[in-house]
Amino acid sequence: MSIALALDLAGCVSAFLAGWLWLRASGRKVRRVTQHEALDAADINRMVTAMNRAALLNRRAALAATASAVSVALRILVDLLPA
Repeated sequence: MSIALALDLAGCVSAFLAGWLWLRASGRKVRRVTQHEALDAADINRMVTAMNRAALLNRRAALAATASAVSVALRILVDLLPA
C-alpha cells in the first residue's frame, strides 16, 4: 500500500468518525425543567451528566477532525515531494 493511499484512507476514516461523534453529541436531548418545577438533585445531576457526555464526544470529534486535517495535509505534501 502506498503512503498516499494510506493517508487518503486515514483522512476519510477520521473525517467520518468526527461526523459520527458530533452527530452522537448533538442527538441527545435533555429533558427541560419548566419554571413551575422545583429543581432537585436528580435534575441537576441529569443535566450535568448530559453536558459532560456531550463535551466528551465533542472533544473526541475534534481530535478526529484534527487527525483528518493532518492526514490530508500530509497527503498534499507527499504529492508535492519530488519523485
